[in-house]
Amino acid sequence: MSVKPPLPNLSHSHASLDETLQVLGQRRRLLKLLGGLGAVSLLPQGAIACSLIPAETAGPYPGDGTNGPNVLIQSGIVRSDIRSSFGSSGTAVAPGTPLTVTLQFLSTVAGCGPIEGLAVYLWHCNASGGYSMYSSGVTAQNYLRGVQATDANGRCTFTSIFPGCYAGRWPHIHFEVFASLLDATTGSNAGRVSQLALPESVSRQVYAQTSLYPNGTSNLNPLTLDSDNVFGNDGGIHQLATVSGDNASGYTSFLEVGVAVDATSSDLLFADDFET
Repeated sequence: MSVKPPLPNLSHSHASLDETLQVLGQRRRLLKLLGGLGAVSLLPQGAIACSLIPAETAGPYPGDGTNGPNVLIQSGIVRSDIRSSFGSSGTAVAPGTPLTVTLQFLSTVAGCGPIEGLAVYLWHCNASGGYSMYSSGVTAQNYLRGVQATDANGRCTFTSIFPGCYAGRWPHIHFEVFASLLDATTGSNAGRVSQLALPESVSRQVYAQTSLYPNGTSNLNPLTLDSDNVFGNDGGIHQLATVSGDNASGYTSFLEVGVAVDATSSDLLFADDFET
């Protein structure tokens, strides 16, 4: 695992309006912290203000050995396309609208530089709100779960489906961060556990497909980010992904994830004391 110098702010040259506004907001917060425009010359080229991702519950269906089965020790868990089951669970594919999930990991203690070599375990519910390995009808499946390592840009990308919305929870995706693939695939020593929130407008577009997402809209209607028992403490300000696309071609999502990494070692420092 290594910390690289900061990269350009936007994920690509055709970044969405939502992502552009997010980056501008981060720059404004950093300038405020540094005391105004006079501090601009002190910033590294392309630097942005990154915030420590809030620690959240893994929920009752983690599949990481902390509550029941452990998918992390199964051969085949390291993969980018998580739509199908694998190994002894077969090859069934979870139905749903395609969603590509990209997470970029930045160091909150080393100039917001990208972190290479982290391992990320990502999982979420299916279109009807059930979790593989746990929920009725899908206990024999292990789809919508996978592990990826971050690249030189601090990024990992998963090909999945848009998760459903079940009663009481805002549409979300779980992830755990490990110091290495070895740590992740032995199912121990997760350094940070958090969740990604999906935007309401996009979620409503997806859930309008009632044949694919039964009860998605009715479960979403009474919810807000502020009332959600995970995102409600801050409205998901550091966990709300930017999403673009449509039902016909699928969606792409992006979330910047700040973690505290000591630039002089490979240790992950997850105490809130290191937040910048």
